[in-house]
Amino acid sequence: FAERVETILIFEYSKISADFEFTNVKCLSLHESFCSIEYCFLKSVSRNYKYGSLKVNLHKVPIDKMTINLAITKRLNGYKPFLYNITFDACKYLKNPQKYPVARFILGLFIPFSNMNHTCPYDHDLIVDKAPASHMDHHMTDTLPFPRGDYGFFSIWYALGIPRATVNVFGTLT
Repeated sequence: FAERVETILIFEYSKISADFEFTNVKCLSLHESFCSIEYCFLKSVSRNYKYGSLKVNLHKVPIDKMTINLAITKRLNGYKPFLYNITFDACKYLKNPQKYPVARFILGLFIPFSNMNHTCPYDHDLIVDKAPASHMDHHMTDTLPFPRGDYGFFSIWYALGIPRATVNVFGTLT
């Protein structure tokens, strides 16, 4: 008589949860005659809903040549380069985002909440409206898992080859 013994191991899958929280945003126009920052702020509506908004008034339009430098940094005795530091032609990117996967990942953090979702030229003010921390959280934990820590997203926006504005967003992934 053969006895058959089966052992069943059950593993419970649990997702490690992490939360991104905005800590600061700094926006600066480098040429007030070219563009000005109407508003640039973070708002905490509730414990679970925080967002960032930005409006840049463009004074010399249309803009048909735009370059962006984006850098992701991590705070380790100051902000140090972490993953990416790229410079790319924003007009070419907007024509074919698939060709620029790193730019697509970084700009994907706020483009869905902006009016910058079309190709050049830009003949209107640039707006990011209520980009929620939950969207950043999804990108930084599900799309491309980041280790916990303090991060800085630094950007320099060029028009016609001249730096025109900087937008720096800071946050913590816990």
